[in-house]
Amino acid sequence: MILKIKNPILVAEISANHNGSIIRAKKLIDTAKKYGADAVKLQTYEPSSMTINKKKNYLKIRKGIWKGKTLWDLYKMAQTPFHWQKELFQYAKKKNILCFSTPFDFEGVDLLESINCPIYKIASFEITDIPLIRYVAQTKKPIIISTGMSSLKEIDVAYKTAISNGSSSVTILYCVSNYPSKTEDFNLKNIITLKERYKCRIGFSDHSTNNSIGSAAAALGAEIFEKHIALEGQKSGADIAFSLKGKEILEYRNAINDGAISAGNKNFIRKNNEMKYKFLRRSLFVVKKINKGDVFNVKNIKALRPNVGVPPEKLFSLIGKKANFQIKPDQPITKKLLSKILKNK
Repeated sequence: MILKIKNPILVAEISANHNGSIIRAKKLIDTAKKYGADAVKLQTYEPSSMTINKKKNYLKIRKGIWKGKTLWDLYKMAQTPFHWQKELFQYAKKKNILCFSTPFDFEGVDLLESINCPIYKIASFEITDIPLIRYVAQTKKPIIISTGMSSLKEIDVAYKTAISNGSSSVTILYCVSNYPSKTEDFNLKNIITLKERYKCRIGFSDHSTNNSIGSAAAALGAEIFEKHIALEGQKSGADIAFSLKGKEILEYRNAINDGAISAGNKNFIRKNNEMKYKFLRRSLFVVKKINKGDVFNVKNIKALRPNVGVPPEKLFSLIGKKANFQIKPDQPITKKLLSKILKNK
């Protein structure tokens, strides 16, 4: 797959936060590059790619942050027009950041093929559009499939469609389609389930408003992260409620990096940095003067810090035995001293 930069990989989703301005769209590409994103993603649609222009009740959004809008009005406002696409791909190339897109119909795929889009994304709402997934897969390009709202059966069908129709690789993104997503909306262990079920790269499309969710997802094995972005200080935009603004992109980048680093690997290991604190473990000390003939007991031997003598478990080999020589108090029982004590028994 083209995205072999490093793990985790951060994809900056521009979506509708250009607010109808190609100049702002270019600034968003600049922002993504400046603050550490590995790629930018567009959405390739116009209103007719998405819905019909009728004033019907069933075409109105009844819940969520876009409540009250018709689908046509929302997508007319949020579109990244077809005639912008080539220019934005070229601009991203000039800025040395990978650019790819989400198509929503065959026309969008054809347009993206004409400008050599390297990767395709299938949006959560399109995961059941099997003809679209099949058409995209026939390009032989890598596909990233987002899974918001989806059952495992639906993901199975989408995944098998992509593989059987020629996609060179498939990445599955765990996603919660609530905008913005609340902490309680997530079940991040779904990432583990998806990794075990599909044996492919698993990522995370993150619509939350805090970095801890992304960091935890990285620790659980997510490798590609998609996050909506906006400009520093931007106040308006269809996706502004769940977008990273300016330097927040770098903060998120650092959070997912930390999550991935903290995950380590599946083997049980300890890093050398913590081993220096073994000094603070306990070892056996003589705490009262022991004369020849005295019996070793918990009053004259005690486990104390630091770890400069034999481990506390050696207490069992001493309790009840008599000393054959005098031992001064306030000293650790070293291996040498223990050996001398036991040798005289």
